[in-house]
Amino acid sequence: MVNWGVTHVFGMVGHSNLGLGDALRLQEEQGNLQYIGIRHEGAAAFAASGYAKLCGKPEACMSIAGPGATNMLTGLWDAKVDRAPSLALTGQVNTQVLGPGAFQEIDLASAFGPVARFSQTVLRDSNHVELMNLACKNALVQRDVAHLIFPDEVQTIPAAENAEVGSPAGRTGDQAVAPAPEMVSAAVERIAEASQPAIIVGYGARDSMPAILALAERLHAPVLTTFKAKGQLPDTHPLAAGVLGRSGTPVASWFMNECDRLVVFGASFSNHTGIDKKKPVIQVDFDPMALGKFHAVELPVLGEIGVTASLIQAALPGKIAAQDQRGAVAERWQIWRDEKARRRERDRGKGLHAAVLFDALSRLIPADAVIAVDVGNNTYSFGRYFECQDQRILMSGYLGSIGFAFPAALGAWAATKSQSAFANRKVVSVSGDGGFAQYLAEFNTAVKYGMNITHVLMNNSELGKISKEQRGGNWPVWETNLSNPNFAEYARLCGGLGLRVKRPDELDAALAKALAAPGPSLVEVMTDAELV
Repeated sequence: MVNWGVTHVFGMVGHSNLGLGDALRLQEEQGNLQYIGIRHEGAAAFAASGYAKLCGKPEACMSIAGPGATNMLTGLWDAKVDRAPSLALTGQVNTQVLGPGAFQEIDLASAFGPVARFSQTVLRDSNHVELMNLACKNALVQRDVAHLIFPDEVQTIPAAENAEVGSPAGRTGDQAVAPAPEMVSAAVERIAEASQPAIIVGYGARDSMPAILALAERLHAPVLTTFKAKGQLPDTHPLAAGVLGRSGTPVASWFMNECDRLVVFGASFSNHTGIDKKKPVIQVDFDPMALGKFHAVELPVLGEIGVTASLIQAALPGKIAAQDQRGAVAERWQIWRDEKARRRERDRGKGLHAAVLFDALSRLIPADAVIAVDVGNNTYSFGRYFECQDQRILMSGYLGSIGFAFPAALGAWAATKSQSAFANRKVVSVSGDGGFAQYLAEFNTAVKYGMNITHVLMNNSELGKISKEQRGGNWPVWETNLSNPNFAEYARLCGGLGLRVKRPDELDAALAKALAAPGPSLVEVMTDAELV
C-alpha cells in the first residue's frame, strides 16, 4: 500500500481492526505513512475523498466491522460519484463466526458492493500482496473506490519470510491517449467556422488547463467552468467567464446565450450546470461513457483532454472566423462587479450579506490556497461571489453531501504534508452552521495533529437553502431552524483559535488573524439567511 503512494490513513482503531492498526503503526514508525485518528469514520472517508480530489491519488480510510464500516459509506459514495480514487480498509469478525450473527457482524461484501469497484475479503490463504496491488490499482486507474475486508484472525498472520512486497512497477500504463485523427479534423473544421465559440471546462479537465487555455487564447474565446471546475483558471484571466449554472455568475450565462458553438472539455453535462442542449457541441472526454451521456452532441471526441486540446490548436488554420471576445468578457465582468458592490450595501440588521463575506475572502485568502466548500446556500454564494486566483477548490459535487467541507480540509492538509505540489499551501474550509455541526468533533482532530486549517462558518441559525426550497414550492417553512452553540467559543474550548464576527467592520481583521494562525482556527460569521 505504501509503495502505491498511500501516505496517510484516516481511521478509528477498534477491537476488530487491532492487527491491521498495528501494521499501520509499524509503517508509521518507519516514516512511511501518517495515521490520523478521527472522531467519526464518516469524516475519515470524506478526508480520503478530499485528498484524492486534490491530488488524484488514493489515501486510505479505516474502520472496525459493523457500524464503523457503515459510517464510511457516505464519504465513499462521495468519492465514487466524483471519481476520486479511495481505499477503504475494514475489520471483520472472525470467519468462523460469520453467518450466525456475531457481535457487530454484517455482510460487508454486500454492503460495500455498490460503492466499491473492487471489494475483496482477505482470507488466510489469499495472495495478500496481490489483493492490495489490485485494490490500489483499481482505485488509481478506475478513479473509484476499492475495499479490503480483514477478518480478525487474518490480521495476526505474520508475513512469509520470502514474501515480496507489491508495487505499481509495470502495473500501469500511460493514460495520454490521442483521439482518432479524423475526429480531430472534424473538430477543427467546426471550430474554425464558428464566429463566437465558447469553451466549457469541467472537473475532468483539471489537469489539462494549460493546453485548454492555449486553445482559448488562439480562439480569443471565453472559458466558462462548471461549478466543480471553479478555480481551474483565475477569474482575472482575460478570457475567464466564471461559473455556469445555478451556482454561477451572469457573466457565464451571457456567453452561453451568445455563443454559436461550444467546445466542452471534461464536463458531465449535469442539469445543475445548464449547458444549452440546442447549441452545437463538440465534447472531448477520456471516458467513452461520458460522451453524449444525457443527450446526443454534435461531435463526441474520445481522447485524453490535454492531448486533444493541443492537437486541435496545432491543426487550426491560420485564418479562422472567431472574433476577439476579450472586450466583451471585461465588459460583462464590470457589470457583475458593479452589481456585487450594490449587493454588499444591503443590510437588514440581521447579519452580514454573503457578498460582503466572499468579497473579503477573495481579497484575503492566499492566492494558492486549497479551499473546501460545503453544501447549501454558502456554496451557492461561494460560486457567485468568490473570485479565484490560483486556489484549488474541493466540493461534494454529484453527491452534494452536507458536512463535506471540514473533513475534506483534513485530507487537503495531509496533501500539504505529503505532496510537493501542495507543500506549505494554506487550507481553508467554508460551510454553513448546519454543515459544520455534522462533523464538528473533527475540530479536535485538527487540534491534536496541529493542522493549519482555517474554517469560515456562516451562522444564520437555519438550514437556509431548505427554507428557500420550502418557500419556492409553496410549502410551509418547517424544521429548518437550528439551535446552535457559540461556535467560536467551541473552537477555543477544543484548543484552537475561535473568533466571532457580527459586523462588517470586524470581518477583515478576524479573517486575517485566523489565516495567520499557525494551527486550527475558526471564524464564525453571523450572516443573514435572506442575503445570499
